[in-house]
Amino acid sequence: MLADCLWTLVKTEYDNYRIYLVDNASSDGSPQWAKQNYPQIELISSQQNLGYAGGCNLGIRSTTEEYIVLLNNDTEVKPDWLSQLASELDRDDTVAAAQPKILWLKDRSLFDYSGGAGGMMDIYGFPYCLGRLFDDKEKDLGQYDGGAKDIFWASGSASIYRRSVLDKVGLLDQDFFMHMEEIDLAWRMHLAGHRVIAVPGSIIYHLSGGSLPAGNFRKMYLNHRNSLLMLWKNYSPASLIWIWPLRLSLEMTAFVKALLSGNLEWARAIVQAGLWMAENPRLVWKKHREVQKLRAASDSRIRAKMYQGSIAVKYFLQGKRTANQL
Repeated sequence: MLADCLWTLVKTEYDNYRIYLVDNASSDGSPQWAKQNYPQIELISSQQNLGYAGGCNLGIRSTTEEYIVLLNNDTEVKPDWLSQLASELDRDDTVAAAQPKILWLKDRSLFDYSGGAGGMMDIYGFPYCLGRLFDDKEKDLGQYDGGAKDIFWASGSASIYRRSVLDKVGLLDQDFFMHMEEIDLAWRMHLAGHRVIAVPGSIIYHLSGGSLPAGNFRKMYLNHRNSLLMLWKNYSPASLIWIWPLRLSLEMTAFVKALLSGNLEWARAIVQAGLWMAENPRLVWKKHREVQKLRAASDSRIRAKMYQGSIAVKYFLQGKRTANQL
């Protein structure tokens, strides 16, 4: 995967960019292979696996450029992908982050699971994408093309960030380890009064699940736990009073569904996520207080950027399969 990624990445048509490869304590010799075959890249090494969030943060802290792109190693890019993203940040300084259109590497006619044409979210903390609802991926027929458009979150698979905003709102939360850390970061950007956009003219291809496949217990656990933690960090107490009970009812519904379908690993992941929240109230409340200091926008203003209902209800009970049907 890394070889294919670098083969396309070095063909990027942009006047001034550098490639940094973060070695997150790998043991297969891939960083050394990459440096030997692409001597222009710069290696940033960690002695331990810091997770996705920690590895990205190490890369950000080890560099100085004003624009930072986080790019997974299971991606391939088109030559003009970076210029399309950077030009949008050049043009509008209210934009803190932007993501490209992300298509599936195995079938380039389909949107990729991890980002699609832009990350969205409902008010209960369930993420989805333009081009993907839960496991249903749409064909790319140009339905989300056009100019840059506002979204809620930019995919960690491939997105550009403005360093000055990261300096203000903080980096990825390393306690998330992996999954939803980029959504939490985008929420903080909204809290601070910034925008996040999708740039459909920039195109990359991504192999979702290349590092951790769907159905893996750790992946399910982190998705549930991090979503709950994200709600507590970013919503005000006034919002949590009515949002939290409704979200818990959705968690219970998912737990019952997992049991009825015989997916005991999923059921266990939901329980473990809830237990972690119950066992760490001081940490959760500390994070909440720190994030609320960033607030320059009200919850009602931020919720206006979300889907106002439950995408889980729309998908599982009403049979909706695309973002355009919501």
